[in-house]
Amino acid sequence: MEEQKKYIYNTDKPPLVIPEYGRYIHQMVEYLKTIEDKEERNKNAKAIIQLLGNKNPHLRDVPDFQHKLWDHLYIMAGFDLDIDSPFPKPDPVVLREKPEKLAYPKKGYKFRYYGHIIKKMIDVAVTWEEGELKDRLIKTIANHMKKNYLRWNKDYVDDEVIYEHLKILSDGKIDLKAEGNELKDASVLVRKRSKNNYSKHKNYKKKQR
Repeated sequence: MEEQKKYIYNTDKPPLVIPEYGRYIHQMVEYLKTIEDKEERNKNAKAIIQLLGNKNPHLRDVPDFQHKLWDHLYIMAGFDLDIDSPFPKPDPVVLREKPEKLAYPKKGYKFRYYGHIIKKMIDVAVTWEEGELKDRLIKTIANHMKKNYLRWNKDYVDDEVIYEHLKILSDGKIDLKAEGNELKDASVLVRKRSKNNYSKHKNYKKKQR
């Protein structure tokens, strides 16, 4: 009876420290650690660095990228490697430290469907000097608010709602309601695409394909 072949699966092998470099590179690093002659060890270390850089040839000669490759060589060797590196040997303690949490921007203002740009415009508008230019800016902002509201909420909104939201977002510094302003009609702000325009758009998309 023919002896049954024994297959060795990757799951039976030691896990790779940096998987993207593959098992052969890791085996070369392990062999590098066994070379007794330091000069020969340095020569082989440089050869491995060249192989690592082949994955990103356009970055191979960039100093910062070279530093990263040498760090990866030390990491794959478990920091147990005596070679003459052009960069300081990385500290395993520092590398294993967890990065600080990113401070995500706080978006705690109300009525987010108006968008961040609208909120920034309101913050700028309240700093302007009183006059015609400021009034026109505020009116433009209000109309954009109404447009965004109609797009994301429903087909109709009373101007009084926009005035109230604008007052809240400006911390009470802008009050269009008191001035008796009228905003543009919903049909002007949000125009529905006609069948003719839709057909033209559809044919254009077909040509692009």
